[in-house]
Amino acid sequence: FFFATTMLFYSFFKTLINKDVVVELKNDVMISGTLSAVDQFLNLKLENVVVEEEKCPHLASVRNCFVRGSTIRYVQLPATDVETELLQDATRKEHSTQQQQQQAAKPAS
Repeated sequence: FFFATTMLFYSFFKTLINKDVVVELKNDVMISGTLSAVDQFLNLKLENVVVEEEKCPHLASVRNCFVRGSTIRYVQLPATDVETELLQDATRKEHSTQQQQQQAAKPAS
């Protein structure tokens, strides 16, 4: 289940490459930038980065960064960049596949 869900998000984030995003980390730091790469662990590479100077003055000069997927709390996206119909269809297909696998795994009575 986890692998399939991760792959769904991975595919989704790949469609957002070269789009501007805001990443909120678990330590409450907000990083704005252009998504340039994503991997299967949902690690993100951002370019043209802007970080809140009040919270992290030491990151003020950073222009490119790599964000480990496990440190991300939220990713904010412009609504215009999200194809909701495609995402909903993919989610429905994934749910249907999971249900079929569960039914097949149940022992016959």
